[in-house]
Amino acid sequence: MCHYVGYGFCLYPFLKHSSLTFHFNFSPKDFPKLKNDAFLLACRGQETPHVPVWCMRQAGRYLPEFRESRAGKDFFATCRSPSACCELTLQPLRRFPFDAAIIFSDILVIPQAMGMDVQMVAGKGPTFPEPLKEPEDLLLLQSKVDVNKELDYVFKAITLTRHKLEGKVPLIGFTGAPWTLMAYMIEGGGSTTQSKAKRWLYRHPEASHQLLKMLTDIIVEYLLGQVAAGAQALQVFESHAGCLGPAEFQEFSLPYLRDIARKVKDQLKESGQDVPMIVFAKDGHYGLEDLSQSHYEVVGLDWTIDPRSARERTGGKVSLQGNMDPCALYAPKERIYEIVKKMLEGFGTRGYIANLGHGLYPDMDPENVGAFVEAVHAHSRHLLNLK
Repeated sequence: MCHYVGYGFCLYPFLKHSSLTFHFNFSPKDFPKLKNDAFLLACRGQETPHVPVWCMRQAGRYLPEFRESRAGKDFFATCRSPSACCELTLQPLRRFPFDAAIIFSDILVIPQAMGMDVQMVAGKGPTFPEPLKEPEDLLLLQSKVDVNKELDYVFKAITLTRHKLEGKVPLIGFTGAPWTLMAYMIEGGGSTTQSKAKRWLYRHPEASHQLLKMLTDIIVEYLLGQVAAGAQALQVFESHAGCLGPAEFQEFSLPYLRDIARKVKDQLKESGQDVPMIVFAKDGHYGLEDLSQSHYEVVGLDWTIDPRSARERTGGKVSLQGNMDPCALYAPKERIYEIVKKMLEGFGTRGYIANLGHGLYPDMDPENVGAFVEAVHAHSRHLLNLK
């Protein structure tokens, strides 16, 4: 997936010390005028000229230019390079008429900012050489993170990218959710069961809440900093929601998701800003009703939820995003069009953002991604003309 500045929303404290200062000829308040606002309109449930579409992991290994840019380079070193992140963010926009860009970064920059070593190991993925094992290990973490110092490279990347987009489409910032980050920090990497992290929930509930609260506080500042840097929407990834049961979700995930949205919005409201927020709890279909009342404008859906059922269960309280099975992109282009047609007819054209139910896979054909985007635009315009 490749994600602050104080609440006064000024970037100058870190820009003046940046080696990339020459990139910033304008203040963060002088961004180019937005030309395509369909995504932002859809986030707020307003009418759009077509259904907007973007893809999670749209900047990724399925693009040959991405692989060429990343060849021989350390993943997290790339994340720490604003110019590299900007380039990778823009690459898919040069190929496809996406309606939004999402900054190239990674959710695990937060554990890194807290002092944990995270490495991207070839063939294995993100790896923590020294994961958290017992509650006493929380003392080793930097609980009060100076996000301006530790994550300034993300802010610089957002500001640079926002200018380089030249108003073509909005820019999305993002973060991992507390439970998802906690799971990585304890598991030490990917896991199908999250058994080590869930062990904490059952054996160390107080320490679990301590860590989740710590992460929440950092995430709030991090998201506010992204808005200050130029992000026009925010997505919170609860990628490991599906490993929790309904009761555990209610205790260890949902309260923190709500806190993040509420606190970010309260702070933004003080400065007269209104930035839409998206929550994506993969495989968390049991929590759909609660998620639709958790202060987010948009609820992202994986492919296990029927569009009409999702509309009914959320009761028009939020816009919806998703939810085509990523593997559908392996189908012939004609079949992709039919799948998209059925999906749009299920969701309708208002308060809807087309996306996949998860991220793009590395072996996908870019031409099929283009066919997906084209199908969304073409069929949604057809449906709108029928009204």
